Amino acid sequence: MRKAEIRRKTAETEISVALDLDGAGIYENRTGVGFFDHMLDQLSRHSLIDLSVSARGDLHVDDHHTVEDCGIAIGQALASALGDKKGIRRYGHFALAMDDAQVGCALDLSGRPYLVWNLAFPTARIGTFDTELVREFFQALSTHGGITLHVDRVHGLNSHHLAEAAFKSVAKALRMAVEPDPRSDALPSTKGAL
Repeated sequence: MRKAEIRRKTAETEISVALDLDGAGIYENRTGVGFFDHMLDQLSRHSLIDLSVSARGDLHVDDHHTVEDCGIAIGQALASALGDKKGIRRYGHFALAMDDAQVGCALDLSGRPYLVWNLAFPTARIGTFDTELVREFFQALSTHGGITLHVDRVHGLNSHHLAEAAFKSVAKALRMAVEPDPRSDALPSTKGAL
């Protein structure tokens, strides 16, 4: 069963995450940050990973701790659900077009976290949401999920479209990487461990 549940509690946030890698993209995300919930819904729907995130954070300060800590918890749940990673494809990539925006993603479920981020936003905010937090989320996801993650803006004029294209391209690449390889149930590495 490629499922995991994570609970994370700090002085700043209290988060619970449940995910199923072999789901249908069913989601229930309630973080108190509306735009972020919308992005997590996209991550679930387009990866076909069932995702439930419940978060209570210090939103009276700002959204930063909530968004970052959700990235940590989702990354931990993803790593737990993957287990020893035998039989997965491991690598994923996707170029996603959304209106004016195109964002590409390439990732490796290597166990070696590394983020390459080439996505600048034309505005500092999307509604009340700080666009800096998009990178913060993916940094936390990469670090705690053990993912080498590259996100590249090809072009785009609208910050909402760019953020959504980033989440969707990562989702599609993640879907590819976590899928069972129909040709092999071996560990996808010559090192003997990931």
